[in-house]
Amino acid sequence: MKYIDQLRVALQEKKNPEEAEKMSKYMRGQYEYFGLRAPIMKETMKAFIKENGLIAHNDLFSFLREAWSMPEREMQMAGLALADKVKKQMTLEDIEWIEFIIVNKSWWDTVDHIAKHIAGYYFAKFPEEITPVTERWIASKNIWLMRSAILFQLGYKEKTDHKLLAHIIKETKYEQDFFIRKGIGWALREYAYTNEEWVWEFVHSEELSPLSYKEAIKNIKKTKQPS
Repeated sequence: MKYIDQLRVALQEKKNPEEAEKMSKYMRGQYEYFGLRAPIMKETMKAFIKENGLIAHNDLFSFLREAWSMPEREMQMAGLALADKVKKQMTLEDIEWIEFIIVNKSWWDTVDHIAKHIAGYYFAKFPEEITPVTERWIASKNIWLMRSAILFQLGYKEKTDHKLLAHIIKETKYEQDFFIRKGIGWALREYAYTNEEWVWEFVHSEELSPLSYKEAIKNIKKTKQPS
């Protein structure tokens, strides 16, 4: 039996129809589920990897293609968990599968993880790729690629390139999509933990949407905000 089929069996064995229905409803009926909540999913993946090992890096893209073709959302989540485990072996060419999992079966539950933990890692390892790739993502007008460009520096903290962040926001701030505007606010809110002054000055020098602005200043000290 193939690795991915073994994984699917392991997840299916923990199937919980009642939870599956709730999870599907929460995600607006877009996906089917086995019904594995996060703690069960984590436990099952840990046991599976212990018994079967990790997917080889060279086989990762083909594995992800298959995982993304399966109806149960847990298969995509398992793919992300495995990608996290082998990402230290990333090469320049891995941007191909990163983009694939961003633009296929796209929703915030996968894309936000990919942006921060996978694309963010890739760009930290290959900083020369940041400008050409993020410019391509922004030009694509694909909301999930654009959101990934906005969010990939989450977790960079003092290593955040605020000039790049400002540039990406200026390029995307007039987009009407909720996920773009929310993403802008989230990126700024997170960076405010590291550089509150810069974020405060930026949001008052740029014409941001009310949603982006509201999200951006949530973590800024109340003493700095107008009464």
